[in-house]
Amino acid sequence: MKSAYIHIPFCKTICSYCDFCKVYANEKWINEYLSSLELEIKNKYKGEVLDTIYIGGGTPSCLNNNELKKLFSILNILKKSSDIEFTFECNIEDINIDKINILKNNNVNRISIGVQSFIKKNIEFLNRHHTKEEVFEKIELLKQNGFDNINIDLIYAIPFETLEDLEYDLDCFLELDIPHISTYSLIIEENTKLFIDKYEPISDELDYEMYKLINVKLSNYHHYEISNFAKIGYESKHNLTYWNNNLYYGFGLNAVGYDGINRYTNTKNLTKYLKNNWLQEKEEITFNQQIENAFILGFRKIDGINIEEFKNKYNLDLNNNQIVNKLIKQGRLVKEGNFIKIKEEYIYTSNNILIEFIEVNYE
Repeated sequence: MKSAYIHIPFCKTICSYCDFCKVYANEKWINEYLSSLELEIKNKYKGEVLDTIYIGGGTPSCLNNNELKKLFSILNILKKSSDIEFTFECNIEDINIDKINILKNNNVNRISIGVQSFIKKNIEFLNRHHTKEEVFEKIELLKQNGFDNINIDLIYAIPFETLEDLEYDLDCFLELDIPHISTYSLIIEENTKLFIDKYEPISDELDYEMYKLINVKLSNYHHYEISNFAKIGYESKHNLTYWNNNLYYGFGLNAVGYDGINRYTNTKNLTKYLKNNWLQEKEEITFNQQIENAFILGFRKIDGINIEEFKNKYNLDLNNNQIVNKLIKQGRLVKEGNFIKIKEEYIYTSNNILIEFIEVNYE
């Protein structure tokens, strides 16, 4: 395995749309959690040199300086390649020079920030706590202190949002001049405040118009995955691990890992985790499931699936695959060089294509 995800579940506040595994920050729980995390890593990690590490949450940046130092001391267990991509998720309001120095001193070289919007009504609706001015100030602080690999998240399709609102947000994001933008259409998930408050998603028609606007406004970026845009060379190596159906560790509460044979999910029960009962379930991934996942994840990439790599990995030739050839004849997939990909006009409705590859016998 060449990648590891580290989950830090603690947050100072809970966003209205978030259904990730999270709890309110508590100093006693954080220290106990980090101790259990250390034991889990020592128990599971097999000593490989890692090419990517991603610390996500929750809100990792809500840890105080001493807690952050303890976390990075634990992560010294992990062997890191000389050109590792080492990502740390932040909230804007947590960024300060002390934390920046801790991240730099521990070889973090990529920052991912949940900005979501610059519009006050949207920020409040999502229960975020920054201002537009603060975003520009903190991004500039990161740049001045050596961080050039920065991702920001944008949430669109917010109830009551207009195309004009979205265009304003996109213009602000572009003004920041950062190399990576992740764009997510708001999904109102169960067990979130938005769901409890009975908010409804916007119409499919407006959502699609917003998706098209994003593609136009971000046309100078490399649109390399359905939701992700990057300047050349700044594509997320860690997320490509997932989309290429490669192996990765998952450490922490409710983290998921994949070792090529089993996909495992850690418990989301903090009490169990603190007692070092990390594992919730382990599922053996059959050959058919591997291929199904390879299609579903691989076709999320705008360039699609590499035919030669797919054959070397799974001993299947996509040139001879009946489903692939049917979809090419229908004009929904297209072959370009050594790649097969979803035709541009069908990317937004790609689920209608991906469903073709589910519950098929590939053996």
